[in-house]
Amino acid sequence: MKEDIAERHVVFVFAVLLLFFVGLTFFVVSIARADSGQNGPSSTSTFRTKCAVCHGQDGGGSQVGKTMNVPDLRSPAVQKQTDAELAQIISDGRGGMPSFKGSLSDDQIHGLVTHIRSLASKK
Repeated sequence: MKEDIAERHVVFVFAVLLLFFVGLTFFVVSIARADSGQNGPSSTSTFRTKCAVCHGQDGGGSQVGKTMNVPDLRSPAVQKQTDAELAQIISDGRGGMPSFKGSLSDDQIHGLVTHIRSLASKK
């Protein structure tokens, strides 16, 4: 009888620990995904070094960019494009814009898309 109770106790403790670790794993994964999707400091820094020369800090276009007729990243025309379309433009380039697929990772490109989305509220 005592062995049966002890065995049940061990199974119960094992089940509780298993649920705890599974929950902890999902929690950590959700935090990692949330951090990678946010418009964090790294996306802002990437935008400043790769994009702001032409598009300006606010996305409205720098003096250089305006002479090249770069689009206002805050405009409805840009903002209505899908994330996939924006990512492809950043990756492959368009018109006078260079391709960044060789110098930026997919995560960095998607971070830039998120940053571009955040610019719409700053117009």
